[in-house]
Amino acid sequence: MGLLKTKKNRKYNYKPRYYKGEGSPYELKHKFDDYRTTVNPAKGFKGKLNAALDDYKHNQDDNVNKRVLIIVAILVLLFLFIIGFDLTIFFPKN
Repeated sequence: MGLLKTKKNRKYNYKPRYYKGEGSPYELKHKFDDYRTTVNPAKGFKGKLNAALDDYKHNQDDNVNKRVLIIVAILVLLFLFIIGFDLTIFFPKN
């Protein structure tokens, strides 16, 4: 009956008669698809997470990696402050 199936988009492959290039000149694609590895067909949560981690590990921009680590550290410290964790155990007593 099709009550539970989702509708799939139809594809329209138009190629002009006198066009000599590759593919279609009317193809719609995202601006950064050539540079990203995470833009792929849906492959589940685990596949998307693994692709994002691989992209993060093989990123050539070290400033971005450092910025992400700093943000994560600040968020962890903020979380520990909110729950009332005693941070003095990390510092030596005089």
